[in-house]
Amino acid sequence: MTKNILILLAISLLGFSSCKDDEPELGPAPTAADAAFTYTESSTSPNILQFKAARTDVVAVWDFGNGTSAEGPSGIGTYPNKGTYAVTLTIFTKGGSATRTDSVVIAADDFALLNDPLFRLLSGGIDSVNGKTWVLDSANAGHFGVTYSSTGDFGYLPNDYSAAANNHGGFGMYDDRYNFSLQGYQFNMITNGNVFIDNLQAGNFPGSTQISGSEDYIAPLANQIGENWSISKGVDTTLTVSGRSFMGFYTGVKVYKILNLTENELYLRYADASNANLQWYIRLIPEGYVPGSGGGGSTGVELPIDFEGTDPGFSSFNGSTASVVSNPNPTGDNTSANVLQTIKGGSNDAGIYVDLGSELDLSTNTKIAFKLFNSTNPFVGGTCRVKLEDQSNPQNSVEVDVTLVATPAWIQYEADFAGSASGQYDRIVFFPGWATTGTDTYNLDDIEQK
Repeated sequence: MTKNILILLAISLLGFSSCKDDEPELGPAPTAADAAFTYTESSTSPNILQFKAARTDVVAVWDFGNGTSAEGPSGIGTYPNKGTYAVTLTIFTKGGSATRTDSVVIAADDFALLNDPLFRLLSGGIDSVNGKTWVLDSANAGHFGVTYSSTGDFGYLPNDYSAAANNHGGFGMYDDRYNFSLQGYQFNMITNGNVFIDNLQAGNFPGSTQISGSEDYIAPLANQIGENWSISKGVDTTLTVSGRSFMGFYTGVKVYKILNLTENELYLRYADASNANLQWYIRLIPEGYVPGSGGGGSTGVELPIDFEGTDPGFSSFNGSTASVVSNPNPTGDNTSANVLQTIKGGSNDAGIYVDLGSELDLSTNTKIAFKLFNSTNPFVGGTCRVKLEDQSNPQNSVEVDVTLVATPAWIQYEADFAGSASGQYDRIVFFPGWATTGTDTYNLDDIEQK
């Protein structure tokens, strides 16, 4: 009897030991100190803060105290109004969760965050309750592409691959929607269940499957709702989104250089986390918008252009803006009512362009004349590069530099393209403040051929 009892006791102890070995190791419970975080002001505004969790090996959830939230080791909080905001970070580990709340003081209002033209173009503005939704311009060629460069000179257009119209249907990218709202700087990525990702990112998306005939993958991903966005201005003007959200084809990054942003076009270039020699391009349009032929902002106007009638549809790139405004200085050589105003992006080669309805005949009238007024004080001179391009092949181009006068007045300038081929160029590009990183305001009017 005693022997049997000992055997049963041994079996029971072994069973208990086995069950205990199978239990997960929970680890120590995190403390509020583990949920510590820091923040810094962005280069765009002291009212845009970039938050970073002290620990990056945890699941982190942010409440920025302004009605917005995010998930991930870092996040962006935007505060147009002065005040004190309670920012909360909650972290989750194997041992449980911990929360820390710190007060963030915003010293002054920055209403420019609500009135910035780039912010308005992206989101629809403060009065757009539902924000603005963008989609890939899949029906037009060039909506997706890539450039390889070992020198870092990637350019404005994809040079190594440019997608034909509707060339990536069924890859999980064309039905994605990207909604930007100025209310709380909220970003919603609507995936409709799956996304298009680089093959080297497949390990970050459980359940991803390789696309037949391609090295890239389709991956399951739920809608990413309640994330945030921010625009940072500098040498490059960039757009950043938070959490697990992204735009277009995923290459492991969430920061996008804005090459062009108008009412009806968002053109972005972004890096490849796995290959520094690659940069990717996506072109987006507002949901429901049907672009004209060529996909640009222009309706195919003809010279002369005086901005007094129908908006000719200038587009901007590399962070610049373009809008028709009342003449800020209706004196001297230009007393017209309306002009085109552009705030130069911080990039050396930021500028504006317009697509013409026909190719320029340069056989007799070889000059492109225009009036320019720099309304930034102090007034600067510098250079305005004028470039003529072929819309169908922008690499086919010719350019002339014009020296600007540092004066608070309208001046008429002429760019002489004598010797250039006729019947080839149907786009005019202006680079006011060429080869500088300034963000001056320029006004343009009365563009004509002489």
